[in-house]
Amino acid sequence: MTPKHQVSISSAANWRKASYSASQTACVEVADWPTGAAVRDTQNRELGALIYNRAEWNAFLHTAKSDLR
Repeated sequence: MTPKHQVSISSAANWRKASYSASQTACVEVADWPTGAAVRDTQNRELGALIYNRAEWNAFLHTAKSDLR
């Protein structure tokens, strides 16, 4: 997965993190994006986010879910 570009996204975006990492600070947050998903570092939110298109994001989710089985 190669991010197309790094952007600064408003804090108004609906950011979420995995329930598995709810009590941790070393994780990433994800927000829905018109063309896919935005991902940012929870500890360095001011650095912006990486944007992945829908196909890249779906491939990531498929792989992550497969690895959990």
